[in-house]
Amino acid sequence: MLVDPAELPRRFAALWGTRDARGIAALFAPDGEFLSLTGGTGQNPKEIAELLAGEFAGAFQRARLVTGRNRFRPIGDSAAVLLQRFVLSGLVDETGAEAGRIGAVLCATLERTGAGWQIVSAQFVVEA
Repeated sequence: MLVDPAELPRRFAALWGTRDARGIAALFAPDGEFLSLTGGTGQNPKEIAELLAGEFAGAFQRARLVTGRNRFRPIGDSAAVLLQRFVLSGLVDETGAEAGRIGAVLCATLERTGAGWQIVSAQFVVEA
């Protein structure tokens, strides 16, 4: 859960940097959905944590995120949409060699609950 949805970019990047798949998954609603950079999907925090743990053991084992520009749009008092640009570096290919850096975008829809803000749906995709 988040206290303020605007804290999502920093929290996501920090959790990514420590390869905390469960921490990222905990940001999601119980029925939250996630589309990963690899095209993998998770339909709840357990699936999201498993997906990310696998990715952190592979291509993203040394990956780092640097936050770029973002757009945050509240929708009433209980929903918000965030579009966050990142630079993702430290990627490795199947041989373990450095694979360069890419631009990536996290687009997340959040909702407010009694306990705070949570992600309902997020897509983390390569920026074209």
